Amino acid sequence: MHAESKTSDREKSCNKTGYSLKFRRVKEIGQGGLTLYMATIVPFRGLRYNQEKVKKLSSVVTPPYDIIDEAAQARYYAEDPVNIIRLELGLIFPQDTACNNRYTRAAQYLHKWMEDQTLIAEDSPVLYLYQQEFTIKGKRLIRNGLLCGLKVEPYENGNILPHEETLSKPKADRLHLMRSTHANFSSIFGLYSDPKKVIDNSLIKYSQEKPADISIEDEAGEFHRIWVVNDQKIIDKIVKTMADKKIFIADGHHRYETALGYAEEMKEQGLTGYDYVMATLVNLFDEGLVVLPTHRVAGKLKDFKMSSFLQQLENLFRIEKRGNKDNLPALIEEMASKGEKEHVFGLYASQELYLLTLKDFPQASACLPAEKSDAWKNLDVALLDNLILDQILGIGEQERRNQENLAYSRSEEWVVEQVDNKSYQIGLLINPTRVQEIVDVASARDKMPQKSTYFYPKLITGLVINNLDIK
Repeated sequence: MHAESKTSDREKSCNKTGYSLKFRRVKEIGQGGLTLYMATIVPFRGLRYNQEKVKKLSSVVTPPYDIIDEAAQARYYAEDPVNIIRLELGLIFPQDTACNNRYTRAAQYLHKWMEDQTLIAEDSPVLYLYQQEFTIKGKRLIRNGLLCGLKVEPYENGNILPHEETLSKPKADRLHLMRSTHANFSSIFGLYSDPKKVIDNSLIKYSQEKPADISIEDEAGEFHRIWVVNDQKIIDKIVKTMADKKIFIADGHHRYETALGYAEEMKEQGLTGYDYVMATLVNLFDEGLVVLPTHRVAGKLKDFKMSSFLQQLENLFRIEKRGNKDNLPALIEEMASKGEKEHVFGLYASQELYLLTLKDFPQASACLPAEKSDAWKNLDVALLDNLILDQILGIGEQERRNQENLAYSRSEEWVVEQVDNKSYQIGLLINPTRVQEIVDVASARDKMPQKSTYFYPKLITGLVINNLDIK
């Protein structure tokens, strides 16, 4: 959505939907001046699968493209001829050319499915409530998200903040897809702060008054529900409430930066209305907001000796044995408890569990990159990657980026299995990064180390599509 911003209070018109937004000046605390915060969200005319033609919606959706391997891609292709995989992550063939490839075929499928009404656009611009119901550690949770259009803008503006670095190859892939299709098939995942839950309460009250427009159970047994919010008063209230908030990108940095680059390309061609991206925004105070840890295993370490490794660790950590792998649940629970006040890690090697507790944070912090913020230096994952992986084991930033000598998993049981079967020499267990830590690092204009966060569950792809050509 194209919207010009000025420093004075006045109503702006978004020329893609004809929807009027009011932007407000707010005082930035501690800056001694006025800053215009504009997390500009807009309703949009999403495309949804026609449920009269597609009877089983669960057969046409997929997880996010970046966690789909070749086997899963083939399975989704076979599952249904109109599965979203053909748009989001098409197959590559040896005979592909510049005029016939996975991107051009995605555009052809998109146009065909719109023509034959496999996909139908909303009658008018709307917002969506996207609700996910899932189980984690035996507890049933619900996460509520606002699915909307989010105006893209440079990070430097300070309104939309990243927390992770991006790579050029995935962005090039997504840009080719956007150039061919002019569409977003999967949503980015963002966070915002609304302690009073004005937006959540508005969406939940609305959802209680009508059945979900989409309701499916995915292959992982998680439930996904979508309510189309077309009540103008509720839309007005939500847009106004969001207007003075920052957005923290939780997942989808590559897609966000791609959308920004694409918007700039279209603007250079004199085309407006392409400067927003489909986003699902979740309140930092939502009870269903879950971040899982990402553990590490290290292997193929030359001249590695456990006794020497433990000696080096003792310079910075207090090391306590915790028995064999049968005590793994107890260790994870102890890490969670002690991690509230201290920096603690788990170590598994030679069929033995250890608890590592940082002795002296100021001493350890002095060993971290000087240019990094205090918020960054306080991250468990920063301490683990830099002190243990880099300075002791010699697995530097480039090796971590290329995943040389290293693998990652959310499962502590998997870590133990990999060490036991000698695929890797040691396993390093970590507490999950707290949401507030993510916000603090992003607010400090820093980027999290690689594999710092895993928001669970992932947003499903295919429930709503954003075709930017639909006015």
